[in-house]
Amino acid sequence: MIISPSAKNICNTCGVRYGTSIIPSICEICADDRQYLGFTGQVWTSYNELATKSTIRFSRLLSTIYDLRIIPSFAIAQKAHLVLSSSGNVLWDCLPFIDDQTIAFIRSLGGISAIAISHPHYYSLMQDWATAFDCPIYLHANDKEWIKDPGGYIELWNGASKKLWDNISIVHVGGHFPGSTVLHLPDHGRAGCLLTGDSIYIAPSRRHMSFMYSYPNHIPLPQKDIEFIYERVHPLPFDGMYGAFEWMNIAEGARAIFEKSISRHLSIF
Repeated sequence: MIISPSAKNICNTCGVRYGTSIIPSICEICADDRQYLGFTGQVWTSYNELATKSTIRFSRLLSTIYDLRIIPSFAIAQKAHLVLSSSGNVLWDCLPFIDDQTIAFIRSLGGISAIAISHPHYYSLMQDWATAFDCPIYLHANDKEWIKDPGGYIELWNGASKKLWDNISIVHVGGHFPGSTVLHLPDHGRAGCLLTGDSIYIAPSRRHMSFMYSYPNHIPLPQKDIEFIYERVHPLPFDGMYGAFEWMNIAEGARAIFEKSISRHLSIF
């Protein structure tokens, strides 16, 4: 299905594009308890409208990791991460905009060999990104129902983890969504790092982390889900952690903060 760039099919609140012939009256992702409708009601925008005012800014976090974000901010305002690796680069999470300058810059770094996305709030324009770099999109099968822009680039996977290359793996942690994941990079940073989206949420102080069913609506997870996150993350070697928003960068000491935060959350049960 060819989607016109003038079609109003991108949700203004979450940034997810609907690649279907019928657009719902209300974005199904925003109608879910984990998200919310915009304060002025449902608004749809088009790629062309975004293109008149948007660019993508790159910031280098480590020698092998860039973050990308839309300027000015749009929708949830998450950042994506480009991981450079000798056997192929990985885009972690996705943005609801892409342009020729971004494509050219990423190609100058070796392109993208795979896209992996932490959870449905960041599915955004995943098909456009995959088309630009002719690469697969790895999504956990537990979140299949939330795919609003289906296409041949999507590869669903099951289980605890999916190994990519160069020791990089996608790890299923659940919690925020049934299929929520993190990206484990044991050979990046001082002693390995995790890219977490907001499967694990780094507080603005960068001294605490939280684990929630809904962050904007402040709905906590049950004990069993927090224990499951701990079970999946605790064995992984890491010292750095990088999340979905601008302040979410912990270069060192992330493991200790994670362990302390898990204990604090579990102590309330």
